[in-house]
Amino acid sequence: MGYSELKFPENSLFLVTGGAGFIGSNLCEAILNMGYKVRCLDDLSTGKQENVDMFLDNPNYEFVKGDIKDLDTCMNACEGVDYVLNQAAWGSVPRSIEMPLFYCVNNIVGTLNMLEAARQNGVKKFVYASSSSVYGDEPNLPKKEGREGNLLSPYAVSKQSDEEWAKQYTRHYGLDTYGMRYFNVFGRRQDPFGAYAAVIPKFLKQLLNGETPTINGDGKQSRDFTYIENVIEANLKACAAPSSAAGEAYNIAYGGREYLLDIYYGLTEALGVDIEPNFGPDRAGDIKHSNADISKAKELLGYDPDWSFERGIKAAIEWYKENL
Repeated sequence: MGYSELKFPENSLFLVTGGAGFIGSNLCEAILNMGYKVRCLDDLSTGKQENVDMFLDNPNYEFVKGDIKDLDTCMNACEGVDYVLNQAAWGSVPRSIEMPLFYCVNNIVGTLNMLEAARQNGVKKFVYASSSSVYGDEPNLPKKEGREGNLLSPYAVSKQSDEEWAKQYTRHYGLDTYGMRYFNVFGRRQDPFGAYAAVIPKFLKQLLNGETPTINGDGKQSRDFTYIENVIEANLKACAAPSSAAGEAYNIAYGGREYLLDIYYGLTEALGVDIEPNFGPDRAGDIKHSNADISKAKELLGYDPDWSFERGIKAAIEWYKENL
């Protein structure tokens, strides 16, 4: 069963923090399309107003400009809310190495503020963004929950801390929390601009503009690239999950493994361009290989992703062709 068949009580209100971002705006869109109410909270530091402008005429949509680092903002945003989808965070491993204090306050204290606000407002489910970076240098594939290594970046520390705080809120306060360990999400509205842009939109933008992309490292690193539709499904199925599945973190991926060089040449072929890439140094804090065991999410959340990498990359290419 996909997420569109899920049923929530009539007039359910979903709060999506970071709702003007890549993943957040897609969650807002999906929930509105299902006929439920959405409150989007975003300070627009990394999210973009243009990602959510299309919802402004929808009577079920409300936008709140605010920062999760402020507890009062979080308290007000959670008023009357049934489900919280906490996506607000700053991403990027390399940037976190440059800005460790900011990542601590934004990603850890911000999430803790949201947990506390959700608890005090009687929220039913608190689903939050974690990351595959919590596996650190653990070398075994596939990555499996409960088998983590040494963390390699302040970003990874922030996400592991979020998981630990969420467990405490389930254990002591009865707040149903569900951690989404995202693996390299890609798809429509992912930002291709900036020094810290994710690799697929960045490559697409450069190739469409006739520029020469740079691959960090030798291009033989592999990732479990996960199309945005699978992530929407995981978040909404967590909202419908039993309390017995709460207080846990889950790998959210397709369960595949793609090599960066293969992706690069697949994109050049799909776009009909012949551009050889440059190769740069490895990025600090990056892992070499990543691939997820998704059996826990399948078993406990009913997560059953049906968007393969091949299907997702075709959809992403079409979107970027039309929107760049």
